[in-house]
Parts: sequence; C-alpha cells; structure tokens
Amino acid sequence: VQLQASGGGLVQAGGPLRLSCAASGRTFGSYGMGWFRQAPGKDREFVAARASTGGSTRYADSVKGRFTISRDNAKNTVYLQMNSLKPEDTAVYYCAASTWRLTTSQANYDHWGQGTPVTVSS
Repeated sequence: VQLQASGGGLVQAGGPLRLSCAASGRTFGSYGMGWFRQAPGKDREFVAARASTGGSTRYADSVKGRFTISRDNAKNTVYLQMNSLKPEDTAVYYCAASTWRLTTSQANYDHWGQGTPVTVSS
C-alpha cells in the first residue's frame, strides 16, 4: 500500500486542522492505521492509531481529548482531526499502515507516507 498525507499547514494556537492520508490498493481495510509526528530535533513519536476493524483507537497522552483519528474505508483514507492545537504540536506528521490490527509501535508499521508539516504559532 502507498500512502499520501496532506492537509498540513500553518495554524494559530487554539485552532483546528485536519490531516488526510490517502492509500492506494484494495486492501486498505485490512491495515491498522496510525499517525506519528517528528518535531525538529526530536525523535518520531506515536500520535494516534485506529484498528483495521472494530473502531478501536489509541492516543498519545499529549493529544488525548484534542485529536481524533478516523477512517473511511470506502475512500481508502484515514484522517487526523486536530483541535485546540498548541505550539508543541508543531511537527512533521506521518501516516502509516500496519498489518497489525491495532498497534502504537513504529516498528510494527510497514508502510509510511511522506509526511506533512504542521506549524502552530503562538
């Protein structure tokens, strides 16, 4: 599966932004999907994950209650709705696909998108 992330940009603190990740291939529905981010000078970290089936989700503590991951299997797309953004959310955001049903570990993700940058101004 190939992934194409989009929707990043510059936003003021407190504002919303929605990222999208379009996937190629007919097997999108069989993949657990995740979002990760990498801030300047820091390691890439887990943000959110959505199960391939059943609707289960996982979130990093830092985004819980502000971010929502969702997927539309008919459109082969996963979304990350980000609300109440903070300057510390500034990072390049990556979507990823895993053969695991639901996982938060980067090592379990086999396919990665190219990243979309998000900048939150204070």
